[in-house]
Amino acid sequence: MSAEWIAISDTLAETTEQAAAYTAAVHAEPRGSSSGVVWRPGVIVTAEHALQRDDDIQVTPANGSAVSAKLVGRDAASDLAVLSCPEAKTAAPVGSTETLRVGHLTLTVGQTRASGPVAAIGFVSLVVKERRIWGGLTVSPYVRLDVALQRISVGGAVVDGNGRVVGLATPKYSRGGAVVVPVATVNRVLDVLLEKGRIPRGYLGVGLQAVRLPANLQLSLQRQANRAAMILEVEPDGPADKAGVVIGDILVALDGKAVLRMEDVQAHLHGENISKKVRATFLRGGSQREVDITVGERKNDK
Repeated sequence: MSAEWIAISDTLAETTEQAAAYTAAVHAEPRGSSSGVVWRPGVIVTAEHALQRDDDIQVTPANGSAVSAKLVGRDAASDLAVLSCPEAKTAAPVGSTETLRVGHLTLTVGQTRASGPVAAIGFVSLVVKERRIWGGLTVSPYVRLDVALQRISVGGAVVDGNGRVVGLATPKYSRGGAVVVPVATVNRVLDVLLEKGRIPRGYLGVGLQAVRLPANLQLSLQRQANRAAMILEVEPDGPADKAGVVIGDILVALDGKAVLRMEDVQAHLHGENISKKVRATFLRGGSQREVDITVGERKNDK
């Protein structure tokens, strides 16, 4: 092995050792564990989909024994869960996901219950300024890693070339690889969960199904896309019902933005839009109509 490769290998090992100091093993499933990152003193962030129970959670911080942790809240849309653990004191040095470029080398560092740190090396294979993912959540930037994560590494720290954490690793949104939950998303979700214990979600009170528009309607709307969403159900006394929406209406736009799929509706239902009006454009009996719907808050949503 050449001196250059030895130097690279030693640097990766040293970076893994340093990063492991602010990771923890998360035990919340019948067998095995996942990983988490001490994002702030006493606060661990982990992958929500790997957290298979809300109670009786234990974590093993670096160089420590298993201790109890309390679930603060979880958000399936961003695949983030927040745990409170006073014993987890060493917070990660957080960088910026914006610095990652295609071709950059990253380390995903996690923690095991008894064997110490675990690491996976991967290249940044895709960077997109912004992408909408499952549930209508917009991730910015959207970064995909060419890395195969072991179950135990899920929720681990994604570390850049400067040894700083630039996000959490999750395979939830990428087949055969992993996606980085960006620093900005982690901070935003973390702040809301610490304050409220849940992520407020808006709703319109309708059941929708994607449909194809007939050619004549597409032409009359001067619309290039031939997809929209039909109202199949209207919740009594819900936001849409109060605005006069009825079963059979075809929703074609919200606030002037075309509705082509369910995610286009979800994009208008973030917590900050609750109690705000959204202009709905729809077809009824072949005629175009518009109403303002006040976005409600979904009850018992975690």
